[in-house]
Amino acid sequence: MLWERLSVTGLESGLSGIGVCDVDPFDDVRLTLEDRKASGLAGGLTFTYNDPVRSTDITRSFPWARRLVVAAHPYVPDSGSPSPPKHGTGRVARFATADHYVPLRNALGRLATLLTDEGYRAETLVDDNRLVDRAAAVRAGVAWWGKSTMVLAPGVGPWILLGSVVTDAELPETEPMVRDCGTCDACIPACPTGALISPGVLDARRCLAHLLQAAGSIPIELREAVGDRVYGCDECLDACPPGQRLIQETGEGGGRIDLLEALELSDAALLERFDHFYIPRRRPGYLRRNLLVALGNSGGGEAEVTMAGGLLANPDPIVRSHAAWALGRLGGQAARNHLDGATRSEQDAEVVREIESALAQCEGSPAEAGH
Repeated sequence: MLWERLSVTGLESGLSGIGVCDVDPFDDVRLTLEDRKASGLAGGLTFTYNDPVRSTDITRSFPWARRLVVAAHPYVPDSGSPSPPKHGTGRVARFATADHYVPLRNALGRLATLLTDEGYRAETLVDDNRLVDRAAAVRAGVAWWGKSTMVLAPGVGPWILLGSVVTDAELPETEPMVRDCGTCDACIPACPTGALISPGVLDARRCLAHLLQAAGSIPIELREAVGDRVYGCDECLDACPPGQRLIQETGEGGGRIDLLEALELSDAALLERFDHFYIPRRRPGYLRRNLLVALGNSGGGEAEVTMAGGLLANPDPIVRSHAAWALGRLGGQAARNHLDGATRSEQDAEVVREIESALAQCEGSPAEAGH
């Protein structure tokens, strides 16, 4: 039986779950997306929010579709866990310590090949804005909705990446899980900015994982909360009890980078090193922005101040404004000297405001030589 062969192949390929659902529109999810956009809670989120009608109806993109073969692949413990905070280093969320989508893509490719070998059409979808993959996973019985807005799967909790194969093969559908989070709401108070405003409702305007991937400036009132994060945020996932077993099996060593080393890279080298990150318009300034906020929050000495001071001359105003903020956080006479110098040449109004704010912050910091 084709479905049995697909299931066995998927599990042998490392999938933690596999299921099949119909291609009827996810009307409830469409309404939620539209409501979040209208209320402002979606913030600047794009992806499936760009076109909720299309992303919740796979037949808009694939009129021939009859089924979705939905798969989940765990990225923990392979991701490792960040070692304890260390001066001068930044943190990367577990999903981004490497391109953990590779084994998922490979597994889905094997499933698609099985289907095409049998004469059916098959297209793989991974991290694709044509499908709200969480909704498909829930309908196919691969996972259930968590109060964090993530989906959770037995044995692995939220530590999964999702993908699907669209096919015209009318495979038997699998049943959704009769499961939810019950009375557990551990993820909600775990959010460092209160972005989870109620079970299943996220204010993306306060979500650090979103802000670190978004265009524009990081809101100044949230930069301290960013802490040493450079990309992603695992707080609500770390707090989730169903994922604790995998966390306990995960050794330290992944997800921590040297901030000064990264900031010293050329634009091309920076993009190459972190080529699996989503960076808006592949503009390296957005990644430097994140690194500078982490640098300012990490505390430092002469090397950190010198680095941030040098970036006040970067051609990207986003970089200059966040370099100014970092200097204000680092404080000391050397930081004030860099900021004073920048006031004489800076022309961008927003950067000027950041410099003035940073100077005011410096006034309240110790005037330590070389700091």
